[in-house]
Amino acid sequence: MGTDLSGKSALVTGASRGIGKAVAAELLTRGANVLITARKKEPLDQAANDLRALGHRGEVIALAGNSGVDEDRADAVGRVVTEFGSLDILINNTGINPVYGSLMEADLNAVRKIFDVNVVAALGYVQQAYRAWMGEHGGAVVNVASVAGIRSSGVIAAYGASKAALIRLTDELAWQLGPKIRVNAVAPGVIKTKFADALYSSDEESAASVYPLKRLGTPEDVASLIGFLVSDESGWITGETVRVDGGLLSTGGL
Repeated sequence: MGTDLSGKSALVTGASRGIGKAVAAELLTRGANVLITARKKEPLDQAANDLRALGHRGEVIALAGNSGVDEDRADAVGRVVTEFGSLDILINNTGINPVYGSLMEADLNAVRKIFDVNVVAALGYVQQAYRAWMGEHGGAVVNVASVAGIRSSGVIAAYGASKAALIRLTDELAWQLGPKIRVNAVAPGVIKTKFADALYSSDEESAASVYPLKRLGTPEDVASLIGFLVSDESGWITGETVRVDGGLLSTGGL
């Protein structure tokens, strides 16, 4: 029963599709109430409807907002506490990657935007959650990083550097926020989502061939791990970044 989340409340960012939506489904299945947020209202509302149609035990609500905007983060955190009475779980899933190619040719404004959304906004959400609920009552935070933050990533180097910073931020937060708040990260390989479409859609078989498990990941592969990391069964795990990459980094490649 350590994986049961009944009576707990969660906030999942970047949850209109892909990993975020799958994480919301996982938490709802375990009994949590979940607020999902993302920038665009229509796809977010559709995601909420899809999740409700699955008949999970938990309740889901949707609130559109930009993770990079202070006021939107505060609104999301405040809404969770108001609607559900607590904020026990925070999943920082929002991420962007508008820069491909050599860092020597990268638009620095775009690089700043990557770090602002992928790193600074994640810290901003933790700060808000700490002030609103977790500082007094405790909780669990999971940051969605990437294997690109563990090893050099070539054409997505700016994104990889931001995810490396998010992994480092996870370590620092775990140290500073214990013992009441546990902070962990997950580092997925290529997951079959719209976000990663450019990395596999032209030849999925070839993209999967470099993985020891000979397939790409699914959002559910990541979601089930996150469900464990926020549950009582992982009660002595904090400051950890768990790879969910089909063994990719075991090969020495990326």
